[in-house]
Amino acid sequence: MRIKPKIGVIVFATLLSASCSFAAEFMPDTVLRWGGNSEGGVPFILYDPSEPEKLTGFETEIAEALAAEMGLKPQFVQNVWDILIPGMQRGLYDIAINGIEVTPERQETINFSIPYYVTYLQMVVPKGNPAGVSNLENARGHTIGTLRGSYAYETLAKAGIADIRSYENEATAYQDMQNGRLDAVVMDAPMSIYYSQFNPMFEFVGEPIGRMEYAMTIRKGEEAFLKRVNEAIVTLRDDGTLRRIYDRWNLWNPLMAEYFNDDRPALERPVMYEHWADIQRGARSWPERIKRYVGFLPSFGRAAVVTLEVSIASMALALAVGLFIAVCRLFGPLPLRAFATCYTEFIRGTPVMIQLFFIFYGLPNVGVQLSPFVAGTLALGLNYAAYESENYRAGLEAVPRAQMEGALALGMTKREALRHVILPQAIRVSLLPMTNDFIALLKDSSLVSIITLVDLTRTYGQLATVNYDYFGTGFIVAVIYLLIGTPFVRIARKLEKKLNVSLRGRRVFAVHRAANYNE
Repeated sequence: MRIKPKIGVIVFATLLSASCSFAAEFMPDTVLRWGGNSEGGVPFILYDPSEPEKLTGFETEIAEALAAEMGLKPQFVQNVWDILIPGMQRGLYDIAINGIEVTPERQETINFSIPYYVTYLQMVVPKGNPAGVSNLENARGHTIGTLRGSYAYETLAKAGIADIRSYENEATAYQDMQNGRLDAVVMDAPMSIYYSQFNPMFEFVGEPIGRMEYAMTIRKGEEAFLKRVNEAIVTLRDDGTLRRIYDRWNLWNPLMAEYFNDDRPALERPVMYEHWADIQRGARSWPERIKRYVGFLPSFGRAAVVTLEVSIASMALALAVGLFIAVCRLFGPLPLRAFATCYTEFIRGTPVMIQLFFIFYGLPNVGVQLSPFVAGTLALGLNYAAYESENYRAGLEAVPRAQMEGALALGMTKREALRHVILPQAIRVSLLPMTNDFIALLKDSSLVSIITLVDLTRTYGQLATVNYDYFGTGFIVAVIYLLIGTPFVRIARKLEKKLNVSLRGRRVFAVHRAANYNE
């Protein structure tokens, strides 16, 4: 079956995008690539609710000031918080800046800059404190929420608190407490300030807990670069740049005054904190909501392109590899049959997340470096190939054996019989399951967000957590996924009809070809 020009253009554009992504990763540049997580990143790294295209946050300002001091151009790279360090070691970015606490365990594997911020943990409870939780001691026996893999989680565990609920982002934890699922939330003070200090449904309790230092992470062996970063941080500290940033975001505290030896009054008005609080306190009428949703569309548009590119490229790979596996399993010699069977069972028996981590983070250990787009496409494509091979196998086995026997009796070779008689019928049978698998792959493509690609699901998380709006934003994302998938369902139905009509013609062609071959 010939590929139509429009489909060919899509495939060409997808391959071009993949090659550009691969080339961009290895092109030398003069930028400071810094990694962070903008999903639920208030006040660290976030997209401004009033300007969804603008990246802001106090660490965003620090990264920009650091790059300017080093004579570089800042370039943000999105990654999930708990794999920021593996991503840095993988070479996705030069430095990670995202509220990463200095710990002895981390110091064994990475270099830390000198700390740029010092803070503490703050306990937050529902207004009126119905559970009576006020410190770590009387928190035992209660349900406490915090961030996964954080210093706060370790502190709660060491305090003997058994029921700890861990979350990927802070917004979800505070929302769960608002819904009555948690008795208290313990997180870093900056998060507590921005998610609860202005909220009439929450209140601070207890004294500051512990002490933690945020520092930038740099790969081992890059001591010269580490020295440049430290010198830039010292300059930004001494000329008051860092102090002004903390004042603007209402993050100056006694620990910082002691660490910086700076007892001066505020150098800047907390304009960014006031901006955030005004947005969150403001009434949200439906016209205002609709205006905000319209502002989301450019971000969703770019994310939809990423989702579509990854899905199409992965499905194309899955169909090609799946057909090869199915044919090997049914018609190949014994070694190929064994390989095809083992491949299918192994891939289907292991999580796609593990396969993605192995390809992206594991293969570099043996010298294989793949760009995020190529790695995501390869992982999803090879995973779905196992399932497509079963669809093909079901289609091939659905074709009566008499078809093969008749083709061979007419003088066709086994290869010709497969190509002209068996495969067209098998593909027709397999087409509908393949369509369903493509829809499933569209949704599974959200997994690529863990290797720095920003798809629809990741964009939804970024916008929903910052705007406290999971309902309306989620509805928009659901509609976009539906709009992306529906055309492919229609295309599959049209192809099925054409295959049904042309199948008889293919059989006649095969018979004539065999007759001519015998003559």
